[in-house]
Amino acid sequence: MLRAAASGTNLAKTHAFANFDFTAAEKTVHRDALRYIPSQSGKPRFFKHFAADSIAAMAPARETMLDAIEAYAAALANAARASAHTVDNYRRDLMALRGFMLERAAVLGRKENEIDPASITSDHIRAWLSDMMTKKKYQRATVQRRFSAARAFFKYRENAGAAGNPTRTMRSPRSERHLPLVLGQEDVGKLIDLDGDVHTAAALRDRAIVETLYSTGIRVSELVGLNWRDIDEEIGMLTVRSGKGNKDRVVPIGEPALDALMAWRRVMPIAWEAEGPVIVNLRGARLTTRSVENIVRARITRAGVPVALTPHGLRHSFATHMLDSGADLRSIQEMLGHASLATTQRYTHVSINHLKKVYRSSHPRA
Repeated sequence: MLRAAASGTNLAKTHAFANFDFTAAEKTVHRDALRYIPSQSGKPRFFKHFAADSIAAMAPARETMLDAIEAYAAALANAARASAHTVDNYRRDLMALRGFMLERAAVLGRKENEIDPASITSDHIRAWLSDMMTKKKYQRATVQRRFSAARAFFKYRENAGAAGNPTRTMRSPRSERHLPLVLGQEDVGKLIDLDGDVHTAAALRDRAIVETLYSTGIRVSELVGLNWRDIDEEIGMLTVRSGKGNKDRVVPIGEPALDALMAWRRVMPIAWEAEGPVIVNLRGARLTTRSVENIVRARITRAGVPVALTPHGLRHSFATHMLDSGADLRSIQEMLGHASLATTQRYTHVSINHLKKVYRSSHPRA
């Protein structure tokens, strides 16, 4: 009966409702939901009527920025097969945009608990970028990365049917072209040989960390993801599984780095297993990326290296020293896991500067 009433269908038989209490039915089903109007044919006719403040007349719940970010993160992890590290970075950058929008609403005197992503305009995005560059003094690379995350997020929503993409006509802030800082080979030797006569578990582990980073050129995040099965001692190769872009690759590893890893394995706080982590803390748990970065930074400081180097600088040093020694760009690209050769080419500028310095100091008429 209710389905017929809701659709406005004429009911053929009137006697079935002769003693029906329509007023009671209205209160039971919905306020003012059913109205009885006698028709000229004498047959009862019903139509649906909703008050403006009724449940049925309410608009659907507004989508929240938080829900949209989590939906996008799930799509990255599942459909795009992005690594957990990449997903976390995208989520963090998008949460920064959400935080900016909430702060902006508070400044304007609006009490907002959540942001509707459909309400974000290109002016909001520009204000966010300006806030990062001028007020918070973020590095240009950080601003570019966050804008890239926002652009990918809104493009995903647009492809999924959401209205509008505030970043469609916007350009990313221009890059600041900085040559990567690298260590000289002597400074790398100082860094590796630090505490060479100390044979505690921590000292052997830290030495293995530095040796492996410089020997292979892998990222710190890739180092902490290594398991012992990924290291082939016989052929001197190391497999990086689910690296950047969720791609596996195989890279050579030198004998000094292998020796350092084996020395560490003999004193590990837990019995090593093929499927177990290579780099662990002194309680046997896999080290985090941040922990390894702190270890390398502390070692750089203690070694008295004059260059203000980050742990990622060991990767830059690996690539530059390989290029200086005659390795071709394509091979370095494969070992570094760069998707584009253009990314690897920046190391040629460092090597050219090195060649000019050698020329000026060595040639009699330079």
